[in-house]
Amino acid sequence: MGLWSVWTFSLLALLHLLYPKFVAHAEISSAKTNDEFHHMEITPTEARVTRKSKVLHEIHNGTKVFGAFETGAAGILKPNNGNRVGKESGRGEEVPIGIKAASNSDQHLKTAGKKYGNKSNHKEKLPVASMMQEDNIFDTRKRAKRSVGTGENVDRSNSGEAQPKEWFLETVQGVSNPRAEYRRSGEEARGSNPRPGEPHLDTSTFALSGDSAHNQAMVHWSGHNSSVILILTKLYDFNLGAVTESSLWRSNDYGSTYTKLNDKVGSRTVLSYLYVCPTNKQKIMMLSDPEVESAVLISSDEGASFEKYTINFNILSLLFHPAQENWILAYSHDSKLYSSLDFGRKWQLVHDNVMLGRFYWAVMGLDRESDVVHIETRIAKGRAQYVKCRAQRCTDANRQYLFPGHVDTNSLVVQDEYVFTQVTKSGRASYFVSYMRESFKRMKLPKYCLPKDMHIISTDEKQVFAAVQEWNQNNTYSLYISDSPGVYFILSLENLRTSRGPAGNLLVDFYKVEGINGMYLANKLLDNHVKTFITYNKGQTWALLPAPATDVAGNNLHCILPFCSLHLHLEMSENPYTSGPITSKKSVPGIIVATGNIGTELSSTNLGMFITSDAGNSWRQIFDEEHNVWFLDNGGALLAVLHAATPIRHLWISLDEGKKWDRHSFSLAPLYVDGVLMEPESDNHIITFFGHFSHRSEWQLIKIDYKGLFNRRCMDGDYQTWHLRNKGEQCVMGEKQIYMKRRPGNRCMLAQDYSRLYSSEPCLCTSYDFECDYGWERQVDGKCSPAFWFNPNGAAKSCSTSQSFLNSTGYRKVLSNNCKEDGRNVYSPKRQPCRPRPPRGLRLSTSPGELAASVGNNVTFMVYLDDGDSLRTSIQLDFGDGIKITYSNLSRTDDGIKHVYRATGIYRVTAFAENSQGSDSSTLFLHITSPVERVYLSAPIVAIRGKEANLTAVVWPSHTRILTFFWWFDNSSEPIITLEGSISYTFQKEGKNKVTVQVASGSTIIQDSKVITVKEFFRSLLLSFSPALDEHNPDIPEWREDVGRVVRTALSQVSGVLEDQLLVSLYPGLPSTAELFILPDEHMSSEHKRSSEEALETISNIFVTALNQGLIQFELKADIRIIVYMTQQTLAPLVDSNSIHSGSAMLMLLTVVFVGLAAFFIYKFKRKIPWIHVQTEDSQEKDPEVISTVGQNDTMTKVKLSEFPSPKELMEKELEARSRGGIGRNMERIVTREFPNCTNV
Repeated sequence: MGLWSVWTFSLLALLHLLYPKFVAHAEISSAKTNDEFHHMEITPTEARVTRKSKVLHEIHNGTKVFGAFETGAAGILKPNNGNRVGKESGRGEEVPIGIKAASNSDQHLKTAGKKYGNKSNHKEKLPVASMMQEDNIFDTRKRAKRSVGTGENVDRSNSGEAQPKEWFLETVQGVSNPRAEYRRSGEEARGSNPRPGEPHLDTSTFALSGDSAHNQAMVHWSGHNSSVILILTKLYDFNLGAVTESSLWRSNDYGSTYTKLNDKVGSRTVLSYLYVCPTNKQKIMMLSDPEVESAVLISSDEGASFEKYTINFNILSLLFHPAQENWILAYSHDSKLYSSLDFGRKWQLVHDNVMLGRFYWAVMGLDRESDVVHIETRIAKGRAQYVKCRAQRCTDANRQYLFPGHVDTNSLVVQDEYVFTQVTKSGRASYFVSYMRESFKRMKLPKYCLPKDMHIISTDEKQVFAAVQEWNQNNTYSLYISDSPGVYFILSLENLRTSRGPAGNLLVDFYKVEGINGMYLANKLLDNHVKTFITYNKGQTWALLPAPATDVAGNNLHCILPFCSLHLHLEMSENPYTSGPITSKKSVPGIIVATGNIGTELSSTNLGMFITSDAGNSWRQIFDEEHNVWFLDNGGALLAVLHAATPIRHLWISLDEGKKWDRHSFSLAPLYVDGVLMEPESDNHIITFFGHFSHRSEWQLIKIDYKGLFNRRCMDGDYQTWHLRNKGEQCVMGEKQIYMKRRPGNRCMLAQDYSRLYSSEPCLCTSYDFECDYGWERQVDGKCSPAFWFNPNGAAKSCSTSQSFLNSTGYRKVLSNNCKEDGRNVYSPKRQPCRPRPPRGLRLSTSPGELAASVGNNVTFMVYLDDGDSLRTSIQLDFGDGIKITYSNLSRTDDGIKHVYRATGIYRVTAFAENSQGSDSSTLFLHITSPVERVYLSAPIVAIRGKEANLTAVVWPSHTRILTFFWWFDNSSEPIITLEGSISYTFQKEGKNKVTVQVASGSTIIQDSKVITVKEFFRSLLLSFSPALDEHNPDIPEWREDVGRVVRTALSQVSGVLEDQLLVSLYPGLPSTAELFILPDEHMSSEHKRSSEEALETISNIFVTALNQGLIQFELKADIRIIVYMTQQTLAPLVDSNSIHSGSAMLMLLTVVFVGLAAFFIYKFKRKIPWIHVQTEDSQEKDPEVISTVGQNDTMTKVKLSEFPSPKELMEKELEARSRGGIGRNMERIVTREFPNCTNV
């Protein structure tokens, strides 16, 4: 035997030198280990350097979730049930290796990494622990460097057979109190049978034969006294980014033996993930690798048998219903959400464009239907909607949009009684909360907090804890606590220490102590030093931790408060297989075990392990190195495993709250421990260690039964009482509490159902049983007084429902505090009558504060009154579109006032409040818009240098006073901005000038451009076409350009004039018309201007002749020829061509005609028109002759009304003029001057 041991140790030592060591690195948040299927991952050193670690998010029903590796973007608003990192991990999503998770650094409402957990409704894909070279699974955060020594190596059989049971006990006498005692036997006792009654561990080892190449594993123990353990091992190819091999193992004897199940699931099936139903852990779902096939494998008997179902989408994450075991939500890689009501056998699409991790099942007791789903759907970049619908009936007609307007992406959290969301406007975020599924209200922090960022830490006990980064903070956050509805927040602790996780998510050093109501720990930055503080009254007062009197060796420490204290690392475990730096347990109130240091500030060096048995009033050091510590036997025993990068073979057990420790061997050969799996709430007393003897060895699973540590069940006489105190003060959270605990040293097993709380008695209230109300601040003497910005006599909305109201005294009772007030009731709100007051501080806004809305959509107006008798104050709201609404009092407007605008425009909305004492008003200007579809720039294609040209932007659909126009001319660096769609502009430079108009409507900007040729002079002709052209005119710009180009080519061919001197522009509308522009030769100098004008006149005459003779033709289609005619030659160069025919030329011609007719008409009938005043030049008429409006001479010729055009005829002429040349306004001016109203005739 001795020779065999020598050879074995030599061989393993040689392997140890040749190959680097494997140590474990955890990368997943998880619920308590007994509820989870865990995933281990082995990663070579080179892969670890170049690739990001896997991150899987898990949630388990009714369990805590730990996860500093949660992603920032995907997790910023998911409820976080106990994880240090951001969200309630109700998801099974994974951030694949090599893909960096998005950071949550953008301004979103988030759930921060808290140090404690809520109850979770979900259970998902089981967490992942990854084993990597150079880094142990217990070493998941930065720590002091240690030298890595060579451990003992003993060759062991890896045949896959179960090893025989062994008992290991090492005990020697330790030192006396107050130091911890360490008992261990001599090495010769190893492997021998223990003496009867001596504490011992029963162990057995099993190797997973054939899986040595697999570098990932998921381990699941069904728990709840089930004997079934499942292990899924996988070979992950980092080059391919996919799983290429897998093996499924199952044990039904608590891990003594395992059976390979590859044949049952299909020998060619590659499994990627395994999920366990949280409400029925016999139901298991496994996913095949989508690179091979997309399918789910379902088991209803803890993996004894499987059914396979093919699916048509790739599952990225699953979310189980908190109560219905067969209901599942599945999120796909293409952002679609599916639901199944038969545990994955059939799937139905719920919604598309769903944000990752932003979907939630109904919360039982709050949502009316249990199949309700809360979803955040993305509708545009940075904008989303909150949608609520039934899982199998989520059609457009059945969807509810509970939040008025859009929300920020990644900003929906549904957690317990609360729904949170966020809206960012003008760079500042506003946060909203819905309590008990009521309407959303804006979350109110102290007025000048001005938050830059907010993270939801907890929603325990119907109260919200939030970490808020204020305007003057950079690397720290402040802790704020709300009232029950989650609306009004007060400051609890400033400058919390924070950091960022590997995925960019926020980690907040804040920890809730389990089992003690109102007790929390926090690390605060104080004078550039991070110190640990404790509170016993839910954040009303904070104090430093007292250091132990002696170290682990019994040496006096002389650490005096406040200059020296104990500081603890408060991170929750990033690895589900380790305990993490700090641990406490509800079933063991008052006991906390944590990693920390003694000194002036928190440090990552010189770390040791510390324990308190009296809820933080006193501490003892138990180890001078870091250990992972778990509670065993319902909290009655402690298990410690060295936190080291070297292989180990010993563990430590304490039965007396860490005063004495027994060392036990769990393996003959040192093991690189990848993790520890246990079911702490069960009575089976089983622990499973898993790891490797070397990096090439099989997976080793060591089953440890620690039932041999105990000799009987605990009886009544085995317990003693313990009084909870706060530095000698017996009243904690308003009551005196006495707990039961096992007498130290008794080797009896605790019963699961024994009551820890022995008795409680309420105390009389003090000021610290109350927190300062919103707007009040705690002073040095402990009293609450109003903040400088707060008016305690304002805000009388509480008078809206009765004749009296509860007026705050500046205090509000701490939630879950059980103190009793004496008869004076000094701190409780006082009921006061509502006295008449005029309305003051009336404020009007939209929800959520936007000043723009779309036409046809609901706009919700919110009316607030800072001061006044709201019960007797009527509110009138004028929407600005002719509709007004009046309310008898302000209480009727609590849920907002909804209104729909049917037309675009800017509306003046006015709220008017009035009562018998006075009145007040508030106004806002609301922009109602509709989407701008297109814009057309109507402009002349030729303009004269130095003269104004009219440009018009025609927008579809038409808008009223809500558009902004940006006019860009040629190479200008700044645009001309107008609110009207037309502008006059003078071009000073000859040549081609590009004009661009941009139309802005809200966040939408569209544009159109035109090229305008600028010349000193030119000639133009109006053209018309054969009627057949109208039948084929689609009236679009491209068609007009093509026809103009064809006409220009035909004119050039007939006349021999270069095409560069010709421009043809077709006008929109019917009939089809165009204008021909004849430009001067560019090569002719300006000195020959007269000859150039004559040349243009000659060319113009040539074109007139050709057009009159029908020589200008073109072929539109094979059997359709279009003839171009001349409509009219312009009398002057065209300056301002618009979308109609040549307006200025037509206007001049019609003006000459009408002026001539008018002169003739007046001259002919100047003495017969009764309303015309005439002064003659007859020398015999001394005075002017005035003609009466009623003629005196019967023979006088009278003008009859019928001789004048009727109003209808005038309108027809105007319309005809507009259709021809768009000169309706000019025509109207001429006609009304020529034919005045003559009703008196």
